[in-house]
Amino acid sequence: MVPELTRSWVVGLAVARRSPVPVELPWGMRVDVGRPRERARYVLLRTGDDDLLAVAEQAAEPTSRILTFLAPERASALLGPEWQFRDTELLMTASPRRSTARVPNGYETAVATDGAVTHVRVCTTEGETAAAGYVAVDGVVAVVDRVATYPAHQRRGLGTLVMHALTEAALASGARTVVLSATEEGRALYTFLGWASCASLAAFVRLPS
Repeated sequence: MVPELTRSWVVGLAVARRSPVPVELPWGMRVDVGRPRERARYVLLRTGDDDLLAVAEQAAEPTSRILTFLAPERASALLGPEWQFRDTELLMTASPRRSTARVPNGYETAVATDGAVTHVRVCTTEGETAAAGYVAVDGVVAVVDRVATYPAHQRRGLGTLVMHALTEAALASGARTVVLSATEEGRALYTFLGWASCASLAAFVRLPS
């Protein structure tokens, strides 16, 4: 199930970020992001050493990113000095269910849907964005992306409020599973909300030559 869930995450992430449609390849998927900070994203769904080496040879453009299920130490040894380990993307999943969260005094929630993408914002009554997030639905899988609470508004339950609103949007669109990529900082919140870890992807970036 993990490769299929990862495939759905890649597709949904491309939808949420308005990136080109991912290209299916024998070893996994490629997304031609085309941005200075990330030219292309290569997500390996297989764990063979030869697969990683083949992808590294294809991903010649600086700022290309490789994500692999291999342990960072193993992948780093195979990739060599042209590739820099950046972080680990922790994939987490949950079954969406209806829930409610109290909106704190002084805040209000705004929900906007454009096609398959829903953008949730929590704003102050003066209009300042305090927290936000996105969810994109592809079939029965919804991908949550870019959930953030700004420093001046943290520890007020706004992250939970955003997550509940995103889950409601996923349910309304017919999603049966939600998935996201969590940082270590965000893992505690998602675990508290009932999400489970399912895989870790080591992320490497190609350095300029």
